[in-house]
Amino acid sequence: MSSGKYTGFSDVAKQAMMQPQESMLEVKNKKNKLYIGIPKEVSFQENRIALTPLSVALLINNGHQVMMESNAGQAANFSDNNYSEQGAQIIYDTKRIYEADIIIKIAPPTMAEIEMMKPGQLLISALQLSTLKAECLHALINKKITALCFEHLQDEGGSLAVVRAMSEIVGATSVLIAAEYLSNIFDGKGLMLGGITGVPPTEIVILGAGTVGEYAARTAISLGAEVKVFDPSIYKLRRLQNNIGSRVFTSVVQPIVLEKAITTCDVAIGAMRAADGRSPCIVSEATVSRMKPNSVIIDVSIDQGGCFETSEVTNHTHPVFRKYDVIHYCVPNIASRVARTATYALTNIFSPILLDIGEQGGLKNVIWKKAGIRNAVYIYQGHLTNKHIAERFSIPCKDLDLLVVSNH
Repeated sequence: MSSGKYTGFSDVAKQAMMQPQESMLEVKNKKNKLYIGIPKEVSFQENRIALTPLSVALLINNGHQVMMESNAGQAANFSDNNYSEQGAQIIYDTKRIYEADIIIKIAPPTMAEIEMMKPGQLLISALQLSTLKAECLHALINKKITALCFEHLQDEGGSLAVVRAMSEIVGATSVLIAAEYLSNIFDGKGLMLGGITGVPPTEIVILGAGTVGEYAARTAISLGAEVKVFDPSIYKLRRLQNNIGSRVFTSVVQPIVLEKAITTCDVAIGAMRAADGRSPCIVSEATVSRMKPNSVIIDVSIDQGGCFETSEVTNHTHPVFRKYDVIHYCVPNIASRVARTATYALTNIFSPILLDIGEQGGLKNVIWKKAGIRNAVYIYQGHLTNKHIAERFSIPCKDLDLLVVSNH
């Protein structure tokens, strides 16, 4: 079927659409009022929130209703007052928040939160496949929830919108964190990250040429540091050079070249990602033990196990530890360190989706028209639709395309 409207649908679903039921092909646009609930995050050190006060105002001006749990935005420095002034209802009882038709939050829901949810709700949150528990998944399915994980939301260009936005933030922030730990304030070397006239620049090694690596390199170059980027993929290295627009040192992962760069640098940033499973651990403990005293490791990939053999998970309260006199910063959710900026980035992605759901008369019609949102659905009306999750937990998987078509 050539019509762009059904792009991304499976062949079986397309055949179903080509049946003579003409009524199926016409999606009726009827505006509906959304009833949105935003609970306070209970996940450890999760400081971000899904919507800013101005986004809440936009939704309310479009006829929707927004309920916020009291202090939900506090960690991102948005007060209850900021939200109530824009028309949000501030709720002090958590259970009442879960009476909304749409729940939008950052961290995946806990069992306690799922118990408060009502059957048939729409949930928009992270999925965090690596820590997903079977009991939570079954509980969502039993309540016939429709669940979207925002890690899989795609923009018009096909890139993962939230992952990219957070990666940009994390890449830039990781260099600024390194600058702090190089200074005397944190018992670092006493170096300024970058360089000034007549003084050799600090050296930064970045492992990984994805979005995190690119934004770390941009920030480090703009501060005047000497940057070296390593990645197994020539394609990614070339793309990084083109995007940055300057001839930064790049290399495939050659053990001898990498070891020399790591042992002589001032800062090493680990940003290697695995498509699923553990990130590649490419710097051995022996190499870390030969790094210069007081040099800094920022392991951004720690949520997937880390790129450095010496890495161990830390948190925002106790972010660093020393090993072989090397400062290790291994906090998994770096974006929560700049929660307000991260919230602005998230709200730019979530607000248009919520407005679309209202304009198009429900999520079903949005899934029908937008492959990028369809990609993020992992449970649809109580049916598991994500093949990877189905295989991992041995749960039967339904074809989302067919579920959507059969409901039209």
